[in-house]
Amino acid sequence: MRITDLLSKDSIELNVTAKDKNDIIDKMTKLMLKTGKITDAEAYKKLVLKREEEGSTGVGEGIAIPHGKGDCVKEPGLVAMVVPHGVEYDALDGKPVNLLFMIAAPNTSDNVHLDVLSRLSTMLMDTEFKNKLILAKSKDEFLNIINETENEKFNEKPEQAQGYEVLGITACPTGIAHTYMAAEALEAAGKEMGHPVKIETQGQSGVKNKLTKEEIKNAKAIIIAADIDIDLSRFKGKKILKAKVADGIHKPQELINRALSGKDIPVYQGNGNDNAGDEESEGVGSKIYRHLMNGVTHMLPFVVGGGILIAISFLLDDYSIDPSNFGMNTPVAAFFKTIGNTAFDFMLCILAGYIAMSIADRPGLAVGFVGGALAKAGTTFDSISNPDAVVVSSGFLGALLAGFIGGYLVLLLKKIFSFIPKSLDSIKPILIYPVGGILLMGLIMVAINPIVGAINTALNNFLSSMQGANKLILGAILGGMMSVDLGGPVNKAAYTFGTGMLAEGHYDIMAAVMAGGMVPPIAIALLATIFPKKLPRKDRQSALLNYVMGLSFITEGAIPFASADPIRVIASCIVGSAVAGAMSMLFNCTLMAPHGGIFVIPVVGNALMYLVSIAVGSVVAMFIMAALKKNVWKKGDEVKNA
Repeated sequence: MRITDLLSKDSIELNVTAKDKNDIIDKMTKLMLKTGKITDAEAYKKLVLKREEEGSTGVGEGIAIPHGKGDCVKEPGLVAMVVPHGVEYDALDGKPVNLLFMIAAPNTSDNVHLDVLSRLSTMLMDTEFKNKLILAKSKDEFLNIINETENEKFNEKPEQAQGYEVLGITACPTGIAHTYMAAEALEAAGKEMGHPVKIETQGQSGVKNKLTKEEIKNAKAIIIAADIDIDLSRFKGKKILKAKVADGIHKPQELINRALSGKDIPVYQGNGNDNAGDEESEGVGSKIYRHLMNGVTHMLPFVVGGGILIAISFLLDDYSIDPSNFGMNTPVAAFFKTIGNTAFDFMLCILAGYIAMSIADRPGLAVGFVGGALAKAGTTFDSISNPDAVVVSSGFLGALLAGFIGGYLVLLLKKIFSFIPKSLDSIKPILIYPVGGILLMGLIMVAINPIVGAINTALNNFLSSMQGANKLILGAILGGMMSVDLGGPVNKAAYTFGTGMLAEGHYDIMAAVMAGGMVPPIAIALLATIFPKKLPRKDRQSALLNYVMGLSFITEGAIPFASADPIRVIASCIVGSAVAGAMSMLFNCTLMAPHGGIFVIPVVGNALMYLVSIAVGSVVAMFIMAALKKNVWKKGDEVKNA
C-alpha cells in the first residue's frame, strides 16, 4: 500500500505548535478522528500511549512515527504534522521532533501499519526528503514530495499501482487550443497533488488519449471540462463534475478536489439524453452559448475546407477571361471552386442541425438540418406556389433561428408524447419526432423566411455600404473583441460573427477577426524578446513559444500571461488587436478561411498589407505592455512585480 493512498490534505497540518509529547499526540489523535478513520479518540490515544511505553517512537533526527492498532480503528489511517520549532518527545537521540506521522491500523488489517511504517522509515532516512517535508509551504507540496519520492524509491508509478483516480474530458468550440491546455493543466495538477489523472481530449483532430472501460470502472470521479456537448452515456453510475473548459485551465486543483470530495456532485444515471449532464444548473446564457458553440464546432471543418478551396480557385483562375465568372473560367479553377462550393453549401445546414442536436439530442439533428436548408434556400409559401417568385435567403441568421427552433420543437414533441407507453418508446425517435418535427419546422421556416430574409438582406446591404471610418470602426471593434477574454464568450461572439459573414460573402470581416486574434500571443512573444525583464525568467521560454501560437491563430497562447497580470496584458492586447482589425479593413484584406493563421496567407486578399496590419497591431500591444509593466527580474534574480 502506498503512503499517498492513506494520506490526504485533510490529514495534514503544517506550522503546528505543541507544549510536549502528550500535547502533540493529543492533537494528532483529534486530527485522526476528523478523518473518520477511528471511532473513539480516547481509546485510540490509549493505544498510542501504550505503544510509547514499550519504547519511544521518536526515532531521532527530528522524526516521530506514533502508531496504534485496535478495534476503535475502522480502516487504515495516516496523519502528519510539522512542528517547525520542535517539541520534546523523548526521542531516542534526545533531540526535539519536527516531523510526525501517526498511523492507525484496525485489528482486521494485515499488519498494514507495518507496511506503511516500513516505507516511511525507508524514505525518512533521506535527510533531504525529511527537510523538504518540514519546509513545505502547502499541503499540496507536502503530498507531492511524498508521492515523487515514493515513486523513485520503490520504482512505482501511481497509474500502475492504483489506476487513475480521476478521469476527464476536455473540449472547446474550435477544438484547437483550450482543449489541450485544459487537459495538460488537469493532468499536471493531478500529478502535483498525488492523484493520478487521465484526460481524454476531443478536438478537431479527433479523440485522443481515449478513456477505457476499465479506467472508467475504477475511477473515483469524472470531470467534464467542455464548452460543447459531450456524450456521457459511458459514464452511467459515475459521479460527473461539469465545468467550463476555462476552469480546467485556471482552476485544475479546485476541480480535482471537488471531484474527489464528491460533495454536491450527483451520480449520473442517464435519462435518454446523454448529453444533458447537469444542464438544469446552467443559466440561460450558458445554455445558449453551449448550443451555439456546438453548431459552430461542427460547422468549422466545412467552412475551412470549402473556403480555402474556393480561395485557391481564384488564385488559379484568369480574371481577364470573364470577370463575372471569376473562379470558374479555367478547368482547374472550376474544379476547386465546385468542390469548395459544395462544402460551403453544407455550412448553414450543419450549423442549424448541431445546434438542434445540442438542445434535443439525436432527434433534433434532422429537424435542425432541414430548417437550415430551408433558411439557406429562402423557401416561402409564395415561392412554393409560384416558381417565378423572388426568393431571398435568410442566411446565417435564419440558420441560427432554425437550430434553436428545431431543438425546442423536438423537446416540445417529447413532452406532448410523453403519455405513450414505454413499450412503444421506439416509435418516437424513428417516426414521431422526425415527421412531426420536420413538418412543424417547415411550416415555421417558410412563414418567417420572408422576415428574416429581409433582415439578413438589410444587414448585408449595411455591411456592404460601410466605407471609410465606419468600416475601420467595425474592424477595430471585432479585432478588439478577440482579445477581451482570449477565447471566451466575447472572443467567440466575434469569431462566430466573422464565420457567419463568410456565408454572405463578407470576407473582409473574417480577415479583421483573425488579425485581431493573432495579436495577443505575438505581442507576448515580442515582449519576451525585446523587453525580457518585463516577464519572470522562468516564463520567458513559454512566452517565446507564443510566436508559433500567434502565427497559427491560437489566441489562447496569451492566457497564462493574461491570468498573471490581467489588467495590463488584456488592456494592451485589446488596443493592439483593434489596431490590427482596423488596418485590415483599411487595406481591404479578405480571408475566406476562418482559421489557419500564417498558413493561409497565400489565399488572403492583399496578403502583404495583412501581414503589416498584424505586425503593427502586435508591436502596438507590445509597447503598451512594456510601458505598463515593471521589470520583474534584475541581474538574474527575480523580484516581486509591483
